Amino acid sequence: MQPWAVEYGTLWAWEAGDGLPPICPAQVEVEFSEIKSDQIDDLALAMNLATLAPIQQRFQGNRRCFGLKIAGQIVTYGWVTHGVECVGELERKFYLNPNEAYIWDCGTVSAWRKQGCYSTLLSHLIYQLQAEGVPRLWIGASRQNQPSIQGIAKAGFKRVLDLTYRRFYHLTVMWINQAPSTQQPLISAAYHILVNDHERRFGRWVIGYQQ
Repeated sequence: MQPWAVEYGTLWAWEAGDGLPPICPAQVEVEFSEIKSDQIDDLALAMNLATLAPIQQRFQGNRRCFGLKIAGQIVTYGWVTHGVECVGELERKFYLNPNEAYIWDCGTVSAWRKQGCYSTLLSHLIYQLQAEGVPRLWIGASRQNQPSIQGIAKAGFKRVLDLTYRRFYHLTVMWINQAPSTQQPLISAAYHILVNDHERRFGRWVIGYQQ
């Protein structure tokens, strides 16, 4: 374990009560679909992975993958979790409620970037998961990743809170700044998935000790 860690992130959400946003069209013609385990070779190529093992582990853990294709080739992908998901950047698990889903590890093949594919994928995920009866979706991004932030906002997600996470050896400290327009029930839901068992909340501060 490294002696310290730091991450500056933003947590975004879409809720069914906000209504369905317009689909963001990509600048190229794409096809949205769920990527199944029988397409693992194509997915590994899109993710630029040398081995299939990470993808196999994800599918075995009941995670789902969705993507955009051009002429049958996966050009953009994103993973979806219901339940519990490890978030390495924040060194914690997200504990989702049964009616929630978390979107993570999205990417676009380098040759197809700057074509609006990321926002298009997120738009389709909102429609797909809402049709499956999921009323709340979460997605996170580093505050330093402006292209990702722009894509998330364009797709219709709303900023819930900004956070700064730091770990000094075993001591963890997280400072949370709530978005002014966010309603308290959504803020409470965000704290529910963010705060782990080894941590305690003191107002906007979350302090913990990792064994």
